[in-house]
Amino acid sequence: MMPTSIEPLTIAQKAQLPQNIRPIVSIGVGGIVHDAHYPAYQKAGFAIAGLYDPNTERAQWMAETFGVSTVYESLAQAATQAPADAVFDVAVPASQIIHVLRQLPDRRAVLIQKPMGDNLAQARDILELCRAKGLTAAINFQMRWAPFIIAARSLIAQGAIGEVHDMEVRVTVYTPWQLWPFLQEVPHAEILYHSIHYIDLVRSFLGDPTGIYAKTVKHPSLTSMDGSRTNLIFDYGD
Repeated sequence: MMPTSIEPLTIAQKAQLPQNIRPIVSIGVGGIVHDAHYPAYQKAGFAIAGLYDPNTERAQWMAETFGVSTVYESLAQAATQAPADAVFDVAVPASQIIHVLRQLPDRRAVLIQKPMGDNLAQARDILELCRAKGLTAAINFQMRWAPFIIAARSLIAQGAIGEVHDMEVRVTVYTPWQLWPFLQEVPHAEILYHSIHYIDLVRSFLGDPTGIYAKTVKHPSLTSMDGSRTNLIFDYGD
């Protein structure tokens, strides 16, 4: 008996880029912008029209490092002088998001660095403000668009690994929490500023759970921070 031929799989790995690329205006240019946002924007061919950071030396250095032509002197100046079609990339501590959004012009596009506030009350305030101002806003949950995640979805869609009934994510990594001193005062900081990516990832595959069991613990060398490792179990019923 002749063996059955196996058709090769075509695995998608790239996110779909916009047809009309808009300029980007950064509000806050800390470590995540230097290490992740700007290198990704350059790779994708996205233009950075300007930036603002309250640390003027940092702002100027970032502009020189990445070839950004415009450094705004204030948030108000960035809001009023940004290109009309610009996307505002807001990368500030979560507690400051609401204050930044209030100063942005209405009916504009905004990408907000996670988390959506430091607590549920702040998240609701951000949601209400975005709706009141008519902002087209999104929280930067980029992990669901990572190449390996797109590849996994492609395999699932083709039936290559069968139907998905269970999902487990295990992360063992060193995170330099000392780079962000403000996190020392944030309750459940590890969940809000790190594990939130994996929470969103699981939701993107399996939908919203009916509940979550969570336990976050401290590291012996960082007892000042409210948790640096978390175990999460998503409850989807029976």
